[in-house]
Amino acid sequence: MSTWRPSKSGDDVPRPIGESLQRVSRSLGMPTTDALAAVFGRWSSLVGDQVAAHAKPVRLRHGALAIAVDDPVWATQLRWLESDLLARLGEALGEGVVQRLEVRVKPA
Repeated sequence: MSTWRPSKSGDDVPRPIGESLQRVSRSLGMPTTDALAAVFGRWSSLVGDQVAAHAKPVRLRHGALAIAVDDPVWATQLRWLESDLLARLGEALGEGVVQRLEVRVKPA
């Protein structure tokens, strides 16, 4: 783990927390905090209530959205709907934020 260092600009001006979160997110290969909030906060409206009842987003990193489903049938269904879901996510978040889905069965 690295040690804390002041910013390279050398100024001691406080920064907005959102700016710091954006920087940390990018360094971890994650999208903007707005995109994360949209995926995790608006999941039902993005994928529909029926899908959302059986599938939950787990992680979004390097363009891969990991989704946990409660039954293998739903894993198959999401893989079949992948192009449609990617199109919906692209419209809501911007193209390229979610590039692929990684669906895993995690019984509730």
